[in-house]
Amino acid sequence: MNNKILNTLEYATVKDQIKPYLSTENGIKELNQLHPTSDKSLMETWLAETADAAKVLRWEGGLSIPKLADVSENMKRVKIDAALSGTELAQVGRVLFTTGQVRLFFENLVADRDDPMTALAPYYQRLVTMPDVTKQINVSIDGDGRVTDEASPELHRTRQGIASTENNIRQKMQDYTRGKSTQYLSDAIVTMRNDRYVIPVKAEYRSKFGGVVHDQSQTGQTLYIEPADVVDMNNRLRELIVKEHHQEAQILQDLSAMLKPVADDVLSNATVLGHLDFVNGKARYAVSIRATEPEVSAANDVRLLQARHPLLDQQKAVPNDIIIGEDYQSIIITGPNTGGKTITLKTLGLLQLMAQSGMFLPTDEHTTVGVFEDIFADIGDEQSIEQSLSTFSSHMVNIVDILDKVNEHSLVLFDELGAGTDPQEGAALAMAILDAVGETGAYSVATTHYPELKVYGFNRVDTINASMEFDIDSLKPTYKFLLGIPGQSNALEISKRLGLPQNIVDNAANMATDESQELNDMIADLVERRNAVLDQQVQLSNQILENRKVKNEYDQKLEKLDNEKARTIEEAKKEANHIVADSKKKADRIISDLRKMQRDGVQVKENKLMDAKGELNAMEQKPSAENNRILKKAKKAKHDDIQVGDTVLVNEYGQQGTVLRKLKNDQYEIQMGILKMVLAEDEITRQDQPTSTGSGAAKQKVNKSARNMFQPIRLKIACMLQQSWICVVSDTMLQWVNWIALLIKPC
Repeated sequence: MNNKILNTLEYATVKDQIKPYLSTENGIKELNQLHPTSDKSLMETWLAETADAAKVLRWEGGLSIPKLADVSENMKRVKIDAALSGTELAQVGRVLFTTGQVRLFFENLVADRDDPMTALAPYYQRLVTMPDVTKQINVSIDGDGRVTDEASPELHRTRQGIASTENNIRQKMQDYTRGKSTQYLSDAIVTMRNDRYVIPVKAEYRSKFGGVVHDQSQTGQTLYIEPADVVDMNNRLRELIVKEHHQEAQILQDLSAMLKPVADDVLSNATVLGHLDFVNGKARYAVSIRATEPEVSAANDVRLLQARHPLLDQQKAVPNDIIIGEDYQSIIITGPNTGGKTITLKTLGLLQLMAQSGMFLPTDEHTTVGVFEDIFADIGDEQSIEQSLSTFSSHMVNIVDILDKVNEHSLVLFDELGAGTDPQEGAALAMAILDAVGETGAYSVATTHYPELKVYGFNRVDTINASMEFDIDSLKPTYKFLLGIPGQSNALEISKRLGLPQNIVDNAANMATDESQELNDMIADLVERRNAVLDQQVQLSNQILENRKVKNEYDQKLEKLDNEKARTIEEAKKEANHIVADSKKKADRIISDLRKMQRDGVQVKENKLMDAKGELNAMEQKPSAENNRILKKAKKAKHDDIQVGDTVLVNEYGQQGTVLRKLKNDQYEIQMGILKMVLAEDEITRQDQPTSTGSGAAKQKVNKSARNMFQPIRLKIACMLQQSWICVVSDTMLQWVNWIALLIKPC
């Protein structure tokens, strides 16, 4: 990408806006070196990194990295056995500490969010934590680069000696500054000269004090004297201070030597932290301009949806759709000055540069960008910061250079193409230049005043007209980009509204060519139709939103019903399981009592057997529709007239039987196998009667299964009633397991 386009489109200003979001020198260095890439794969990688950083920002408020210095020079010195200063070691210590924190942060984030962070994983996984080295440096060196007392026991003892000696000296000096000797002092203070404690003595009282004179005032009236009785203590203090310096130097040397084997890892960590800081800064900047992630077009199409220029106030900037490459490769924008043509041109170019730098764009979602090897521009600088002017010649020199370099992988931006010369020649030149660019296969966008280019844009293949909307009522531009509609000349109407006499306006209209007037009428009609279509789109959008709202309400109701159904079935399961367990216990007790009576040789009397049957019938009431709180809503089956000889289903046994005769009170004598029994009408169902359907089917199946579970027990008791002995049956427990499975399965 040529540097000229970066300057023209103010790419550096965008980078300057990102810089405040960075905190590391390596991150700032990477930002300064950032340059748009024409490698599609690399571009997608950069965008994916920014996307991962945006997720971190959304989930955790961003990546917390403190201010980190560039330690590359420090590591170079370490490799040649040089000793680092305390400040330099503190810088390295911060890098090492941050390395551990960032690595742990990402590991926890990936685990908690179940997101592999595919784009950033190769970076944080390269971070080499060195807990021992990190601890040693950060324990020995504080944040300001001062060697701490904990660096070594010897240093700690030396500093204790210094503190003790200084305290003794201050106490001794206070005898002079607070005692009778105060009258001989210029000021009752203790000060330092030549790193030794002294007192300011008036020159005329020199003889009152022994000791050493270290300095005098400019007037000579004050002498700075070290009293004789503190000379030894000052000497001792100096010895301890020298010893402290030697010990500190040795500690710095030892720590520097400790870094030598891991110098490359420290450098790598610093570089990775800088890069993570850099992508974190891009994500933060994206939030500040309300940017979204663009998609990279495989066909090199550009589709900027509701695009805003990043250097404008994002609250005031008018968003526009800018589309090129899908159905056309050239756009001709016509219309008056100050309408936003140049800003639209710059927005397209700058946003494409940003995307090819891995930045999110101030656009709506689903924006698509291309990948261009080069972007060229010939844009007048009257709207740039520098406020410089251009001539026709300088424009032509620039255009000639562009035509020499342009190819099918280029995007070319022309501002006021052909301006600065005779209108007819300028228009002809503009059309010829656009033809030349089009023959290379490059994309081009050009702004112009020439009406001839409106017709050119209409007739030329792969070319579309566009304009900037102008509000004729307010006489102000709206800055709306109208794709597919050429610019309309409003000079006569504006002049009329501003007070130009009507006769002059009419004369001007008569002088205008018929073709020009027809073109303006056509454009006005297009604008009117476009506005009508936009109104319809708004209505349709509102209707779609309303339909979606209604659909969501119905979906929620349906989901609620499904949940209630599932909950009801689950409650039925639990209730049925409870019935099974309770009834099994009682049934087992009945059978056990009868078996015991048989083993004891006791003749089972009819009344005992009937009592057992009564107990079993009482158990049967538990799951009935009348008594069970879950199944009580099941509907009673309707009975047709039951005739003698009909096959019926005995509800409580789940077995078929034959009607022998009809008795009084709606009762029937039923033959079921070897058994004869009298049953009420509601205890039997004609065999050809349809089963229950609908929402209650599941509950009725549970009820039926709960009743049918008594079949093995009833068959046993039935045998007792007929033969007074226990039938031989299969394993009772296995049967119970099977009945429970059948009970649950329909639910």
